[in-house]
Amino acid sequence: MRIGAHVDPADPLDAAVARGADAVQFFLTDPQGYKTPKPREDAAILRESDVDIYIHAPYIVNVASPNNRIRIPSRKLLMAHARAAAELGAKGLIVHGGHVGRDADLAAGFENWRKAFEYAEKDGGLPVPILIENTAGGDNACARRFDDLARLWDAVAGFGAGFCLDTCHAFAGGEDLVGIVDRVKAITGRIDLIHANDSKGGFDSGQDRHDNLGSGKIGTDLVVAAIRASGAPAVVETPGGVEGQTADIALLREQAGR
Repeated sequence: MRIGAHVDPADPLDAAVARGADAVQFFLTDPQGYKTPKPREDAAILRESDVDIYIHAPYIVNVASPNNRIRIPSRKLLMAHARAAAELGAKGLIVHGGHVGRDADLAAGFENWRKAFEYAEKDGGLPVPILIENTAGGDNACARRFDDLARLWDAVAGFGAGFCLDTCHAFAGGEDLVGIVDRVKAITGRIDLIHANDSKGGFDSGQDRHDNLGSGKIGTDLVVAAIRASGAPAVVETPGGVEGQTADIALLREQAGR
């Protein structure tokens, strides 16, 4: 079982060593901006490393949006990050499921996701798997409630979309973690990565506030059970820097097994 952490992008391999991580996830640009990623001098080193690389798309990406000024730049930015991730040998590009806004029709968001994949195919195809991540909140979110996730998957499954299960987002989004892997796989047929996070917010709070394992509102046994059942690699996106994440990785190794 590969277990890692979300780290600062400056020197991800050193960050992996410091944490005893098998995998790292990081941003290529400001997660709240539309900047195109620049080539990295350590690209060859990252490609050849034994550490698994995952790239997280900027939070600002929302291909589901009915607003052209958000949706179209989001599509282009997603493609730019996918190409940059491929240069690093990344195993996937994680992107949030997005939302359409309080007064919009959620069906439009699912259709916009389908169009995003069609856009990518016309633009040369996606060079890395796109792992759609469930979210904790958002007005008319495409991937918060699993009944909506099922509608999203009807739109994108034919394009080979992957799935990233975030335990904090699921809990705060109002989805019971007991048996969650079976419920997700009944919809998506797969779980490619788990974001193994505890939650500062309560159940169904809609709060995207990660906590260290055992310090939040989710029982650690539920997070461990999800990892075991999925068989997927896990990345902690928890606070506390090297110390906090090292402890979380060690806990997962001890309880989830390798």
